[in-house]
Amino acid sequence: MSPAVGGLAAKAKMLYEKLKEPFVGREEEARAILLALLTREHVVLIGEPGTAKSAMARRLAELINARFFKYLLTKYTEPSELFGPLDLRALKEGRYTRITRGKLPEAEIVFLDEVFNANSAILNALLSIMQERVWYDGYSEIRVPLWSLIGATNRVPEDPELEAVYDRFLFRQYARPLPENRWSELLDAGWRLEAGLVEPAKPVVTLDDIAEMNKAIFSVDISPVKPKLLRLFAILEERGIHLTDRRKTKTLKAVAANAFLEGRQRAEERDLIVLKYIAPRDIADFDKVSIVLSEELKMPERFIKELEDIRRNIQEAARHVDSMRSYDPRLIDMFRSLKIAKSRILNILRETDDERVQYLAKETLKSIDELLEKISYKLGM
Repeated sequence: MSPAVGGLAAKAKMLYEKLKEPFVGREEEARAILLALLTREHVVLIGEPGTAKSAMARRLAELINARFFKYLLTKYTEPSELFGPLDLRALKEGRYTRITRGKLPEAEIVFLDEVFNANSAILNALLSIMQERVWYDGYSEIRVPLWSLIGATNRVPEDPELEAVYDRFLFRQYARPLPENRWSELLDAGWRLEAGLVEPAKPVVTLDDIAEMNKAIFSVDISPVKPKLLRLFAILEERGIHLTDRRKTKTLKAVAANAFLEGRQRAEERDLIVLKYIAPRDIADFDKVSIVLSEELKMPERFIKELEDIRRNIQEAARHVDSMRSYDPRLIDMFRSLKIAKSRILNILRETDDERVQYLAKETLKSIDELLEKISYKLGM
């Protein structure tokens, strides 16, 4: 990677870190948003209210110093609410124009909450804006500076009329409520926010930088992953998960963006993980796609989950060892299980060079060795 491209990739990584920084458990949402930004595509966040969707969109705009427009859509929303009111003075002079200052046609980052509640007139306008960056207003064809549109919804649209708009969102992420084991972090983060202890977002890159990043992703070598990608398309189709031709075509761009974000100019099999944002249509599809990717790819996430499960088992075992007598037969069973777990971890270290996996594996090995030593002492070995 050339120094110039490497510098851009470092900026992209920093932007991702800054975007997710104040939000607990929203790493996947931040990554989906950033991939949409790098590819100049659009992303929809699916989930109940209160999962930080609008806050992340606003923070993104602040971090890149982009013109931002936000609106909550209902079936009663009028086009003038998004695109600006008619200029009555111009209308008296026989000219049909709108006052677009501060409205969607002038924004670079747009957030539309409950995007699929919009009526047909707005949906039709959004289609051309998302696809062509052109807004058709009456007899006028107006180019808009939109870079990425971030949509939010608490439901996957079923109406065929909405299918075209839904398909324009290349990236889709299911923003689930946080699990119970992260509620404490959530409370702490919320307290800091309410107390004014979270610093406002400051620009870390410019939209010109983003445009250069967008150009740079097309210098990524995607040839190594094409055969595997075609296989994944076939597997997903067999499992009942259909991707439109448009989505298939754009997947390589997303793969390249992921490699770029990781500081590489050559795509690897692990970059195909982006399919978890592209392939799902319905809520149930998110889990189905994750299972397929877990089976087919050597995903760091799969190893991390396995290591975390092993760590939990070790912690549970450690709580019981101290209270066991030296002649307790369960100690022998624990000893054998720990040896098997250690062998599995050593295999994981050989299978992946991912830094997160390597760190977690080594820390887990330390815990196993400490517990083995304690059990050996009790057994007189």
